[in-house]
Amino acid sequence: MDGIGVNGNASDDNPVARRLIAMMRRMHKARWKHTAEGHKPSEMTLMICLSNQAEFSEEGLKVSEISRILGLTPPTVTQLVNTLEAKEMVRRQADPLDRRVVRISLTEGGEAVTMKVKQDRDEMMNRLVEHLGEEDSVKLADLLQKVFEFIKDNPPPHLDRLPKNGDEKFD
Repeated sequence: MDGIGVNGNASDDNPVARRLIAMMRRMHKARWKHTAEGHKPSEMTLMICLSNQAEFSEEGLKVSEISRILGLTPPTVTQLVNTLEAKEMVRRQADPLDRRVVRISLTEGGEAVTMKVKQDRDEMMNRLVEHLGEEDSVKLADLLQKVFEFIKDNPPPHLDRLPKNGDEKFD
């Protein structure tokens, strides 16, 4: 056999690969992605991005800059900004040097929520380090770095680009 199991998966005959898949599924289903302070994970990611960049850019970031940093499309970022603006967590303001450019920054409320979420995250990670011990925590961080590098170098197939209606050309 060429490494493909009975179900067409390379992991079918590899118990270690099966265990990795099971653990990744369990991690995905874990409560890591719950809402924080009433905000979706994607909203908090954008707010943390703005918070982290605030020390470098007092006037805020352009949508294109946020898109590049987060790896999201500009329309997705715009939609998140609209939602957060309606919740009064971010504000749009004209760039002082070029009024055609709009900058996004946190409001005082957004800063407070972001600070609280960052503190909660840091406390949780500190508890994880205590639970695992420093040596295992360092090993885990090193292994996760290796996983990240592997995923970056081995992207999954484009399943959303499958041929339609038997046509071999992509639409």
